[in-house]
Amino acid sequence: MPTTSARQRLKDSLSTGELIVAPGVFDGISAHLTKRTGHVAAYMTGAGVAASGFGLPDIGLVTATEMAGRAAMITDALDDVPLIADADTGYGAPMNVVRTVRSYDAAGVAAIQLEDQVFPKRCGHLPDKQVVDAAVFEQTLAAALDARSDDNLLVVARTDVRAPLGLDAAIERANRYAQAGADIIFVEAPQDAAEIERIAREVDAPLLINQVLGGMTPLQSASRLQELGYAVAIHPSNLLMQATFAMLQSLCELNGTDIAGHLPSTPADFFNMVGMADWLERDARYARKDPSWA
Repeated sequence: MPTTSARQRLKDSLSTGELIVAPGVFDGISAHLTKRTGHVAAYMTGAGVAASGFGLPDIGLVTATEMAGRAAMITDALDDVPLIADADTGYGAPMNVVRTVRSYDAAGVAAIQLEDQVFPKRCGHLPDKQVVDAAVFEQTLAAALDARSDDNLLVVARTDVRAPLGLDAAIERANRYAQAGADIIFVEAPQDAAEIERIAREVDAPLLINQVLGGMTPLQSASRLQELGYAVAIHPSNLLMQATFAMLQSLCELNGTDIAGHLPSTPADFFNMVGMADWLERDARYARKDPSWA
């Protein structure tokens, strides 16, 4: 397909060297309000889509078709504001990744984000993440790069290897993915300011950083991220958490209950509001090897 004005705007913004601040959007009104308030880009948060659109935690339960449909609706609402869209692991083998990229491409997103976790994935700020071999994810990247109809559809490569294997491995993978052709590199969940700075120094590619409220990565000012040379800062939880707080406040006012016991303080707390503990219990139950369990 021919390039879109939103894709061209994102590439132009990246070329200026100014930090792109992208709020996390997950539905029609969050997209419209992001455009109305003058933001230069938006980020379709998988966690937000899972929770708000399907009442599910961000542990790989939402399908590629559901995510692509939500992306199409959001890009329509955003119009020419570029959308960076979460596509988890690509939802399968390289041939599945091809279909995912084609669907997101048709939806009009400006960038598609893919990650090197095993499937089903987990939110990047939850414990117990597992990753595939770097060579396996390079196949995902190759499929994605070949499948896009327009080189202005950018591919964001995210590595979650910091948690299971450490920062050295994360930086090694980040540079490897950049050499494989990814347009933007996303090292998920650095755990302190020194790690954020080291990633900026040692990864030779445009960088995206994730600023999650209550997450593992300390929040940084836009000016500091600009100084370090980050290209994009996504804020996936800000709108979602504010909307959640407002709904809880209204609901508790209606029946005279105390909001304090309902307020989440971490990503895990939030996902437990939409049933994560139950889903993980099911996962553990079905993963047992002994066929005689009841």
